[in-house]
Amino acid sequence: MKLSQFDFELPAELLAEYPSEHRDEARLMVLNRKEQTIEHKQFKDLIDYFDEGDVMMLNNTKVFPARMYGNKEKTGARIEVFLLRELNAENRLWDVLVDPARKIRIGNKLFFGDDDSLVAEVIDNTTSRGRTLRFLYDGSYEEFRKKLLELGETPLPKYIKRGVEPEDEERYQTIFAKNEGAVAAPTAGLHFSKHLMKRLEIKGVEFAEMTLHVGLGTFNPVEVEDLSKHKMDSEQIIIPEESANVINNAINKKRRVCAVGTTVMRTVESSVSANHRLNAYDGWTNKFIFPPYDFSIANCMVTNFHTPKSTLLMMTAAFAGYDFIMEAYKEAVKEKYKFYSYGDAMLII
Repeated sequence: MKLSQFDFELPAELLAEYPSEHRDEARLMVLNRKEQTIEHKQFKDLIDYFDEGDVMMLNNTKVFPARMYGNKEKTGARIEVFLLRELNAENRLWDVLVDPARKIRIGNKLFFGDDDSLVAEVIDNTTSRGRTLRFLYDGSYEEFRKKLLELGETPLPKYIKRGVEPEDEERYQTIFAKNEGAVAAPTAGLHFSKHLMKRLEIKGVEFAEMTLHVGLGTFNPVEVEDLSKHKMDSEQIIIPEESANVINNAINKKRRVCAVGTTVMRTVESSVSANHRLNAYDGWTNKFIFPPYDFSIANCMVTNFHTPKSTLLMMTAAFAGYDFIMEAYKEAVKEKYKFYSYGDAMLII
């Protein structure tokens, strides 16, 4: 398929600047692939579509406060530093993005905090905006990580034009987040409240957790018309044995196995056995899913509404069917559903 086939008109006012007041009261569009029907619900109505023995696969990655602001030595210019991943704990080396990048060269030093208590030196260029930084800090590693948490802020996506507010720290994190390492939230999971999860549990729905540490690569624009030529960045994934067993058991019993989010879908599709079962795995994935694609593990999915031409929309189209998803997106625009990270959700069954 071609990139241009995934373009559509998205009015700017449909970009969600804030989440819904209560997590499980976002709107939910339900797509039934077999019947080709579209229903309009609230997220908490999700429970009506699941029964005892069904499984929900969740991404338990935790977003860390990846966005920091420092000052360049001598000029004092304010520089945004976006932490991508730790390269070496002992030497405190990090892979980062800097903005404005043109001002930051190898050998430059950046100072963080009102008291300049944290200093970083630029030791390499990785991409046009990418740099490798070595942080210089006198305390222990634990104290250093604590300092990063203190100086960093919630990495809201750039299209959200407002400043970070105190509530974002909690709302841009799923309630089941535990393994720190993501620079963006697995947003389909943001709609689950403690109350809804408890109700699902009482109904007999099982949860299987896994981890994909969301990197910025997930949001890299596709710049080639021929989708087979697009390369995804690698992201770290962990599928515990216990989760694989729960999921395989549900597949064997022909239960509903639901991927909560595109990150979960990429995770499970990256570790499939020859007989279409899930293998435990600890490693990396750069899997790119676009139509046509034969899915092995999940038979339903929860996802948010994605940007035109995004890899996330392509995966959703591969799962729901291209024509059906494009029709649903037209309907979503007409019905004024909210798009992106803090937006509304879709259940595809």
